[in-house]
Parts: sequence; C-alpha cells; structure tokens
Amino acid sequence: MSEPMLKFVSIAQAMPTKRSAVERQTDFNEIYSAFAAEKAAEQASRCSQCGVPFCQIHCPLQNNIPDWLRLAAQGRWEEAYEISSATNSMPEICGRICPQDRLCEGNCVIEKGFDSVTIGAVEKHITDLAWEKGWVRPITPPMERDQSVGIIGAGPAGLAAAERLRRKGYQVTVYDRYDRIGGLLIYGIPNFKLEKEVVTRRGQRLIDSGVTFRLNVDIGRDLGFDDLRKTHDAVLIATGTYKARDLKAPGVGLGNIVPALPYLVHANRIGLGDQLPESDLERFDVKNKRVVVIGGGDTAMDCVRTATRQGASAVTCLYRRDRANMPGSAREVANAEEEGVQFNWLSAPEAFLGRRTVNGVRVSSMRLGPPDSTGRRAPEPVPDQSHSLDADLVIHALGFEAEDLPKPLAQRTFSPPDGEP
Repeated sequence: MSEPMLKFVSIAQAMPTKRSAVERQTDFNEIYSAFAAEKAAEQASRCSQCGVPFCQIHCPLQNNIPDWLRLAAQGRWEEAYEISSATNSMPEICGRICPQDRLCEGNCVIEKGFDSVTIGAVEKHITDLAWEKGWVRPITPPMERDQSVGIIGAGPAGLAAAERLRRKGYQVTVYDRYDRIGGLLIYGIPNFKLEKEVVTRRGQRLIDSGVTFRLNVDIGRDLGFDDLRKTHDAVLIATGTYKARDLKAPGVGLGNIVPALPYLVHANRIGLGDQLPESDLERFDVKNKRVVVIGGGDTAMDCVRTATRQGASAVTCLYRRDRANMPGSAREVANAEEEGVQFNWLSAPEAFLGRRTVNGVRVSSMRLGPPDSTGRRAPEPVPDQSHSLDADLVIHALGFEAEDLPKPLAQRTFSPPDGEP
C-alpha cells in the first residue's frame, strides 16, 4: 500500500461545511456539518508525520495524533478510534470544543502558507463514526475489584476518572448536585458548540459499564463528606472551578450586571426545557437589549454568541488586550464576528453607569506595556482616553479560580481520620 501522507502540498486545508451566520443565529444547533469519510481521510492525509510531533506535545492529553491521522488517511477507521480513545475518554467532545487553533493545530509544523491539519474535525469524525458503527462499547473490566471509589462531580474530570477506574475493575459511584450527568459539558457549554446528546450518550455508556450515579446530591449539604469516607475506600474530588473572578470597578453593584456562568447555565436550562424561576427569566433576559460582555476567553465567546441567538439588539465584547493576545480560540472569535458581535480591543471597564440598574459602561482605552510575570505584555490604561458605551445588561467573563473546597463540603480540613496514615 502506498503511503497516503504528506499531501499538504497538493491538498488545501478544509473544514467541514459551516452553516451561514444568518441561518445559525436562528437556533442553537451545532454550526459545522459532519465530514464525509472520504473528505476526513483526505484532510488526515495532509499530515507530514514529522519526527517530533509538536501537535502531540502541545496536546494536554498527549494524544497520539500522527498515528490516528495516518490510520484515518488509510481508511482504517476502527483502528484510528482505538488509538484516539486510548488516551482520551471523550475524543468526539474534545474534537468539538478544544481550542485546537492554539494547541495541536496551532503547533502543527506544516509551513503556514499551507495551513495546519484540521485535527479537531478529523478527531470528531473518527469517534462519531465509531458511535454510528457500534465500536464504542460498555467497559468490561478484566476482573472486578472489591474496592470502591466515590467521585464528587459528574463533569468531564469526574467522567474521565470514572471510566479509567472502571476499566481497572473498581466499583465507582459518582455524586453530583445537578440533575443530569455532564457538569459544565451540559450546563456551561452552548449547544452550538456541543449538542447535549453527545454528552448524554457518554453518561449512558458509563451506566451500562456499571458506574453508579447519584444525582441531585450536594455533598456537604445533602450528604456529609465523612459519610463518603465511610462508604468508599477512596474519594476523588472532581468539582471543577465555579468561583468567578471578581469584577472591580465603581458601580459594579448595579442591577443587570451578571456573571457569565449563571447566565450560560440559565440559557442551557432553557434549551433543555427546564422550568425556571420567574426572577431568573427576568434577570438573564437579553432580548432587545444592548449586551456588553467583558473578557476574552472561550467563556466570553460562549456568552456573546448565546446573546446574539437570544435576540439581543447589540452585543459588544470588551477585552483589555489586543486580538493577538486573546486567550480564547481565534476560530470562536471569527465565528462571533460573523454572527454580528462587535469587538472592542484594548478596552477595559472603568466604571458602570446608572442609578439602580446599569445603563452604560465607561470604557478606558488600554495599551500593552512591558511583559508581566507570565511573559505576556501587561495592559495599562492610556491617560485621559475613555468613552461611554450604552448597555442594558453586562456579563463579566473574567475566568475562574479554585474554591476553598473544605468550606462547601462542610469540612475544616481534608486530613485523614484518626488512625489512618
């Protein structure tokens, strides 16, 4: 068989067909169609199979990307799936939501004039095909172990841990305060990036594999952490980071200034058909409103793109650095711009205006100064350069920090009980 690789010199980079901005603004469906098998194989064949695979090095999971690209190019799809899933518990989800343009694809060594391999789209195709063909099966451990593990959190970390532990034969119970399996995959990420059926089938596979889920259980309130210690041989805390970074500026206490995550959770619950309190419906209503989103990460992009679909009259994103230094996916920024979002680069909120509720933001112009401790050029205000921006609702998406976990879990400490090492 001739080697079908290194075709980047003759085959142009291509993504799956993307729905028009006008069409996709009317619903929350995923914006990319599926690759045809021959097109996915063709794009995989563009890989140069380099000796030092920077795509793999810059993948947080160290996925064996060149190996499954080569198998995909040869049409050996089931083998490609086996290699892909060996290091990744949910490749089709990562293929949809990972910021590939600053990870694997952003570090592809193909000369930039030829453009990188569309790794994420091929990864998504491989596992979607595996589900379609029945290659994704429940886990059957080689032996059952008596030891049990309790996992707090049914989000991506908890689900990945449950799968790995179940493969080794441990008895696994996952506890979550929400009423569905998936955590932020269900409640934080909008459907246009990740449709919920993709997540729910992963949860069902774990149930079919013998993992027990106890939902609507808030550890520290409904069930004590000490009870988990008595029930299980080990407890894994996989709660994620839900504590939003504070927004500090005069007027921040005005009404209609909301954090990003509650807004996204609310929007996803609407899409799931949940009954919601009237107060939340009013608080997060963006229809016909001028919405300002503060932040430059993927959460901010989720917010601006959700607001456009919910009928906001105008959506503006304020980011204190320039486009080149934005931490979010460049592909997501481009999608947002196509959907009518206005980006104000080198802009930061100086104050929020209004009496009881916000009606505007005073925006300070910024410039990039010397690098900070992380090596990025630190933003600093430009003296005497500010302007006002009308706003009926402000959403702040400044990132998240680790919580002081003993407090929500009703523990003074996580030291082992008396008598244990």
